[in-house]
Amino acid sequence: MDLKTISDKLLRLLKPFDFGTPITHVYNPLEYARAPYDIYIERYAVAPKEIVLVGMNPGPWGMVQTGIPFGDVEMVKNWLGIEAAVGQPANQHPKRPVQGFSCPKSEVSGKRLWGWAAKTYGTPEHFFKRYIVINYCPLAFFGENGRNYTPNLIRVADRKPLISVCDLALRHMIEYLNPQFVVGIGKFTAQRIKKNIDDNSIITGSITHPSPANPRANQGWSTIVPGELQELGITL
Repeated sequence: MDLKTISDKLLRLLKPFDFGTPITHVYNPLEYARAPYDIYIERYAVAPKEIVLVGMNPGPWGMVQTGIPFGDVEMVKNWLGIEAAVGQPANQHPKRPVQGFSCPKSEVSGKRLWGWAAKTYGTPEHFFKRYIVINYCPLAFFGENGRNYTPNLIRVADRKPLISVCDLALRHMIEYLNPQFVVGIGKFTAQRIKKNIDDNSIITGSITHPSPANPRANQGWSTIVPGELQELGITL
């Protein structure tokens, strides 16, 4: 299965899910922002890939707006060269509007990640010849006051079936991409990778998450990550 087919299967499996307290709103960019996402995987996700970087789930000013993992609007438009129509989630939180490529806010995590890729590799073509960036979970979760919840923070009764479905999709994606390295962006995805990959020929590990909520990332993420990748055996 290619990534489009895997994404379609993931959509079908997630559609019946109903998330309880504290989650009041769930966005699925694979539904309303599918056009830019499809461009991303058609253009950049052709297998095989040497290195797969795995994020957790969409950020409110990134993939929620553009459909692209870590999809800071400026970086997606100006470096990845992607811009396409974005619709609306069915149940939109007033504090978490989806404005698509008109969104004036910046996603710091995405600006850091794609900014590092641009500085290190120059062109998207050069970067994606070796790498692809995917997300473990395609859903964004918000509470009543607009708080952003990551999958590890939702209630256990909802988290367990969600993880089961996302684990399955992760295994399919890795099988298709056939990488030498699978690297979690942050500890949560690194744990899911370790749980789901038993192929000794694939090297797994993690890098620091670029979120501004992560104190280590604020000490100079772009200078930290090269060393972390090199420790895994990835040459830059």
